Amino acid sequence: MMPRHTFVCTGCGQSYAIDTRDWCCACGGLLDFAHRAPFDAAQVDANISGLWRYRAMLPLESEWEPVTLGEGNTPVVPIEWRGQRLLLKMETAAPTGCFKDRGAAVLATALRGLGIDRVVEDSSGNAGASLAAYAGRAGIHCEVCIPASASSAKLAQIEAYGAEVIEIRGKREYAALAAWAAAAHGAYYASHVYSPYFLAGTETLAYELWEQLGHNAPDALLMPAGNGSLLLGAYAGFARLHQAGLIADVPRLFAVQTAACAPLFDAYRSGRDEIEPATVGETAASGIAIGRPARGSQILQAVRATGGAVLCVTEEKIGQTYHELAYQGFYVEKSAAVAVAAVEELGQLLGGSYPETLVVPLTGHGLKLNPEP
Repeated sequence: MMPRHTFVCTGCGQSYAIDTRDWCCACGGLLDFAHRAPFDAAQVDANISGLWRYRAMLPLESEWEPVTLGEGNTPVVPIEWRGQRLLLKMETAAPTGCFKDRGAAVLATALRGLGIDRVVEDSSGNAGASLAAYAGRAGIHCEVCIPASASSAKLAQIEAYGAEVIEIRGKREYAALAAWAAAAHGAYYASHVYSPYFLAGTETLAYELWEQLGHNAPDALLMPAGNGSLLLGAYAGFARLHQAGLIADVPRLFAVQTAACAPLFDAYRSGRDEIEPATVGETAASGIAIGRPARGSQILQAVRATGGAVLCVTEEKIGQTYHELAYQGFYVEKSAAVAVAAVEELGQLLGGSYPETLVVPLTGHGLKLNPEP
């Protein structure tokens, strides 16, 4: 049976088969799907609770059986924060405790469908844990190149799933170089940054919110951004809902970075379309400390297209917010606290007039943190 899908370079338009081992084009451009089925509300499977109710809208071959751990269908919890009502999308309830399970489930389904038996990924922790879990579920050997400075709790989680952990000393970028080297020697590079399958999985956050809000879109989303896979997935998902005539507008998207590493913020503030590499400083929000996000220009385009912005918060504010969230019962990793930490900055940016329906995804569980001394 011929595959229904192909990849295309977003830069030069070159076509690639879906079983390609290339994770980007020879010209350096990023790969995406050449064609996608439109979103069709009638195709949402009401008999399934979770991500796979949207199977008909995902770019997967029909014969590929889902690789699942029960991901999706994370709750929305309203809270008052500094006098503002927020809707917290609890991605902490995902099987591995992180939103990346959405992308990993779809990617692992494609990997098994393509007959891949060995994969490699580079990660500061969460993406590696998600891929390790879903690769284990799919019976695929998984190698994760991880910075030696990563959280020991995340390292233990990855190892618990049976993945082979390769600790890399030095900069975060060195882990990517090690993964690319492994890919050059036979492993499939199952990247949460480059894979179109992974991004297709994160789109489901938008579909869930649309259903949870009574077939409406929120006015805005405020979310942490390093490589931006959740923000880009939300943008693509809401754009598809808008194209289908199911929502009036795509929500405004606000990305938040830590002042210790803020290449997106610097580019946005300077009016640039391209990212200049940033130095990665000391930060508790290591999950979003990406000095050179590969999809940086796409993130900026998504933010600007929706009338959003990129915000930045200090380490002090992140730590304070982390503790205050915990006091209210929300135990998250500090990268996840970043977005809530920016609520006041958002209010200042908007002149004190907050969006009526403001969603903030809590992206990762606090059990992934190293214990504080």
